[in-house]
Amino acid sequence: MTALGDVIEIDDRTVLVLGRELDLAHDQPDVGNALVHRAGDTLVLVDTGVTTAFRAALRSAADRVGPWSRALVLTTHGHPDHIGNNDLADELGVPAEHYVPARDLDQMRDPESYWVRSFERIAWAAPLPAPALAARVVSLFEPMRPFAGTTRTYEERPLELIRIGSRRFTGWTFADGAVRVLRSQGHCAGHVIVHLRDCGVLHLSDEGNGACGAMYDADQLKIQSVLGAVVGLFEEGQAATLTDGHTFAPRRGAEAVCHLDGLLEQATALQGAALGLTGEGGRTVPSAFTARYARAVAELGVGGANPNPMFTAMMALNELGELGLRPEPAADAGADTPWSRPALHDPAPPG
Repeated sequence: MTALGDVIEIDDRTVLVLGRELDLAHDQPDVGNALVHRAGDTLVLVDTGVTTAFRAALRSAADRVGPWSRALVLTTHGHPDHIGNNDLADELGVPAEHYVPARDLDQMRDPESYWVRSFERIAWAAPLPAPALAARVVSLFEPMRPFAGTTRTYEERPLELIRIGSRRFTGWTFADGAVRVLRSQGHCAGHVIVHLRDCGVLHLSDEGNGACGAMYDADQLKIQSVLGAVVGLFEEGQAATLTDGHTFAPRRGAEAVCHLDGLLEQATALQGAALGLTGEGGRTVPSAFTARYARAVAELGVGGANPNPMFTAMMALNELGELGLRPEPAADAGADTPWSRPALHDPAPPG
């Protein structure tokens, strides 16, 4: 059993600070794990979680991996459970840099609008209207301070081609190449993952949250592609330890490979199950499809971070999109109107 702020030591200069799960029934926000590492004289914080208690745990972990004379704070993506203490970069007492993904800036500035857009899609499954539900969810994460005085976007730096073994990524390097930020953009539009060269840690953050992304800006192909690339890093010995945003134990070596392969196998099994649930005509009503999809998720043992009925409904819609279905025209956004495959015919010639 783990508690918020518990620390797992990976080596004498790298620790994983553990977050916690979401509990909407008790108004408890989830908190993403944070990675704390020292690269030479540079303190590296990968994500900062949320809550004042987690902030204190980060400060303690930073002291534990010291000494350091500069700091680098890296944000993997803009969801509130990962960014609430980003202004900690201003309080470390040393020269500090903080980087965030440009494509997630809008949701960091205005998280309610981001979650309204997510919840509007499943209005038929949500317990409150989308604006009220988004306001309630975002309020759980207060105080939320996503920006520091030194905040810049990764994209303000020149994009680099990063070679790790036989793999090729694009992204950015820091601390003389000891810290590699790799673009992934699957879990949400701006997502990055982080590779720590010297200790062999690969931090997936939320790219490993499950077999199917739930957010409206998730990209299933990118999730699967990055999982496959990371498997290759482990098989080639370029990575030794896998950490992520919501699993409360590191995975090493063969265990990491097995876990990643399992996620990919779940993704294909889940999409196969979803295809069978759409019926021969390929037309389905979201609420009915989601009920059957939830049973398939349970039967396949497909988990993911913070499982709840709303996230399952969001996953179900993304799965329908992956199968090529589209919502039929409706008067109200998010209405429980059928989805079907667009007709396949040549367009009429211009008149």
